Amino acid sequence: MSRRSTGFVGVWAEVQRQQQRQLEAEARQRRRAEQQTLAYQRRAAQSHRQYRQAEAQRRTDELDAQVAALQGLLAAGCRTPPFRASSLLRPEEVEPFAPGPLAQPVRMPDAGQYQVQSGWTANRRAQAQAEARARFEHDWHAAQAAEAHRQQQLAAYQRQYQQWADVQLADVRRHNAGVAEVTEGVRRLDPDAVIEYFSAALYASTAWPEDLPRQVAAAYDPAARELVLDWELPGFDIVPEVKSVRYVAGTDQDKESPRPVSQRRALYRDVLAQCMLLVLHELFAADELGALEAVTLNGFVDGHDPTTGRPGQIFLATVMAARSSFRELHLAQVEAGSCLSDALRGQLSARPDQLTPVRTGRRPQDVGNRVVAHGGDEEPDLYAMDPIAFENLVAELFRAMGMQAVTTQRSGDGGVDVDALDPAPIRGGKIVVQVKRYRNTVPPTAVRDLYGTVQDAGANKGVLVTTSGFGPGSHTFANGKPLELVSGPQLVDLLHRHGLRGRLGEGERAGGGGARAAGAAGVTGSAGSAGAARPDTGDRLPDDYNVLGMSWTGSVALDVCALVCAGNRVLSDEHFVFFNNPQTPDGSVRTLPATGSDKAAICVSFDGLPERADRFVLVAAVDPEVNPDADLSGFTDARIRLLDPEMTELGQLEVSDGRPRETALVLGSFRRRAGGDWDFVLGGKGYTGGLMELVQDHGIEVE
Repeated sequence: MSRRSTGFVGVWAEVQRQQQRQLEAEARQRRRAEQQTLAYQRRAAQSHRQYRQAEAQRRTDELDAQVAALQGLLAAGCRTPPFRASSLLRPEEVEPFAPGPLAQPVRMPDAGQYQVQSGWTANRRAQAQAEARARFEHDWHAAQAAEAHRQQQLAAYQRQYQQWADVQLADVRRHNAGVAEVTEGVRRLDPDAVIEYFSAALYASTAWPEDLPRQVAAAYDPAARELVLDWELPGFDIVPEVKSVRYVAGTDQDKESPRPVSQRRALYRDVLAQCMLLVLHELFAADELGALEAVTLNGFVDGHDPTTGRPGQIFLATVMAARSSFRELHLAQVEAGSCLSDALRGQLSARPDQLTPVRTGRRPQDVGNRVVAHGGDEEPDLYAMDPIAFENLVAELFRAMGMQAVTTQRSGDGGVDVDALDPAPIRGGKIVVQVKRYRNTVPPTAVRDLYGTVQDAGANKGVLVTTSGFGPGSHTFANGKPLELVSGPQLVDLLHRHGLRGRLGEGERAGGGGARAAGAAGVTGSAGSAGAARPDTGDRLPDDYNVLGMSWTGSVALDVCALVCAGNRVLSDEHFVFFNNPQTPDGSVRTLPATGSDKAAICVSFDGLPERADRFVLVAAVDPEVNPDADLSGFTDARIRLLDPEMTELGQLEVSDGRPRETALVLGSFRRRAGGDWDFVLGGKGYTGGLMELVQDHGIEVE
């Protein structure tokens, strides 16, 4: 089955990419400022014609620089330092305790400042001295109380800080232990560790310009010490269409000279060859533990097959390089196309601009173990998601919440990842959003930076969304300011509530139960639990089946139903199993009497489901005859028990709670993966129109 990378290295990779992006953005800002200064000077000292000519030349120079960067991609990449595991280690340091004003003791009053030296009479002097002494005692007691309060606040803040610091230090130690674990795994040639390490080496590399894609799927063959990858290549539009710009005084316009098509094709083909060689260079250079004897690399672009018109991956290059032969190459001096095709005996599309494919060699799915991919998935791991895809998901969430939202450009965005606009009157307005795909606690500096961005942008609110959490310093700073902090668990809950998908690591794929239906679909069990009994339906059950027992709290009466679907459409009305249709025509799905603590049960033979079925959906709806006015607000603590034929519990799958006004809910769905496995995906989509609206949404016509 396919899975996402869940290692700590993804976070480090993201930090590296953010640092690279920040450096490039600062460089661009400096160049832009210099250009503006020069432009102003030219406008002040030259004629309009001279200025326009200079601007046209500047644009031509930028095009030449862009082409030169493409031509020198491989040489520049070879000069970057190689990826090393030691660079992942973090110092065991935390932000020092900074009590601020609480560190300053309250100043005690000075009795000498309360002395009275004059008076008209002895009685008056005595009275004045008594009044001064009373003021001193009052001020002294007030200062003592203030100091005691300060010390209490300081002690409480110290305890709060120490708790936070202990968590931070534990995170650092867990991270460093993870580094050691992955390093040891690479030394043992463990496929998961090898894939994790080398995927991160590519994903975090500073050798790639920011506008080049970094999508990778990988698998590892430990017997051959061979890493097999599919790597995304840039599209034809990476080569600029315009060759030069010339100012025409007669029309007062710029005239763009197109780059010859033959030149674009040749440069694009050379860029693809350089990308392939650079990937190989990055991998072999990062192999400090000797895990790679060979690398098979397939380069693809996303597009439409010109012969069929169907979207998909089109492979434009492939190569299998042995370490021994690759080590002999001097990449900084090679002609990339010849090196790939002749020296390494790889294949490069003759017309990549027309998406003419090549026949690939070994693919990751051919290796036989699991594939780690940075790409699309129906239930994405937010930790491992590509940063741009994560920003798009957050923007989609804001749109699902009724706002207008777009992602910003990847550079020059002023620290804003998503621009949102809440159309609601009074409370609405412009919202700036920053996203942090972190595993460790977001530092307070990020919250302070967001507040500065809110002020600079004139926004009504700032929102910081992360996959991790926030420390006490962040919450203290945000208190009373137009800032909202959204932690990882809150983000997952929001996604599920608005019909989107996301999880935090492997452990939450099935709501914490961790059980896979694929493993249970063929389990027969050797011994039942004490007192357990096989379900008695009066009909012969399939040879291999599972029982799904469902329970929840609350007194509302519910109907639990199942739909056998292809995509989001039920196969037929007969494949909707409910109280009036207790089983499918082939008997692979049927209702059962509930036993024990369960309130409902359904029997399913995953191997017996029709071949065209790829989803088995479980739903619950309020029984309108028993509770006509009820909703799902009392549907809580729901879970599904996965049982084998002997009624032995194999695992539990948690289910989302119900919500007010909703009367039907998708509990979750089992989805067929490549190779026939079935994974459980948490549901959460609710319907106010009850079971009728739900089944209509799945393609059943209701009269």
